[in-house]
Amino acid sequence: MDQRSSLTPPPALEEIEAAVGSTDYEVSLVSLNQWQLAWRRFKRHRLAVFGSILFLTICAIAVIGPFIIPFDFYTIPEPLKFCVGSTVLRAASGCPPSINHILGTTGGLQRDLLTLVVNGARLSLTIGIGASATAAILGTIVGGVAGYFGGWLDNILMRIVDVMLSLPLLFVILVVAKFLGGGNWFVVMLVFAVFGWQGIARLVRSLFLSLRSEVFVDAARAVGVNDRRIIFRHILPNAVSPIIVAMTLSVASVIVGEAFVSFLGFGVDITQPTWGNILSNSLSFIPLGNWWWPLFPGLAIVFTVLGINFMGDGLRDALDPRSRD
Repeated sequence: MDQRSSLTPPPALEEIEAAVGSTDYEVSLVSLNQWQLAWRRFKRHRLAVFGSILFLTICAIAVIGPFIIPFDFYTIPEPLKFCVGSTVLRAASGCPPSINHILGTTGGLQRDLLTLVVNGARLSLTIGIGASATAAILGTIVGGVAGYFGGWLDNILMRIVDVMLSLPLLFVILVVAKFLGGGNWFVVMLVFAVFGWQGIARLVRSLFLSLRSEVFVDAARAVGVNDRRIIFRHILPNAVSPIIVAMTLSVASVIVGEAFVSFLGFGVDITQPTWGNILSNSLSFIPLGNWWWPLFPGLAIVFTVLGINFMGDGLRDALDPRSRD
């Protein structure tokens, strides 16, 4: 071995950069928190992104649609004898979609169907989102108290949940909405919330039972942290992801349930526009060939529920800590 070559000093950094023709870049590592990781996983779920766009579009139409559609909901149009492009006396049973009424008109008062569907989206979505959010709050409180404290309090609360789950839910909602609601949409929303929190309560209880025995909870107790702070600052933030997923999926169930109850005439007052009421009003005109009246509010329900379910599936996968990026 050549002794002189072993004693040769290594080349300078400038000589290496000149030879390679590159610049020494500094590598920076960015740490992502739980929500940033969940958002990255959610964006990769194509159906979830599609469902979110679909649901948010329907919500935007429900909010701004009544201000931009050409027909006012509270204005009764002048009765027509003939539909556009027809000489048959059938306007009283409704006119099919045309340039003037892109979704057609209803029978009877000959209301613009697009106006009804857009205005009906407001109440249907409000009842669905409001009832689900209220049920999530009630279920989180009951399940959190039962799961954290346990003992006799857990037994009492869970027996109440078991009794409510054993009731025929749809029949109870029909009876309560009929005799207590009086057609008031807010009361109907509360009825769905009161009878819809039991599943979330069981979910939250199981989460609190597993989290209260974790090391970080024992460490918080060891340093003298009180129960309220442990619940709200240490346990609940780690249980919020499944609660969000459960609440999201329950919105679709409430929307379908409200449409069914209103369709039977036990829900929101028939004069107020909801998708269920629109379907109920179309029953007597279906034999007359008015197919568009039940079709479009039914499609609105289908697309809304589909978008919510896709979004809920994406949130479930994105918020799962066991998912791999």
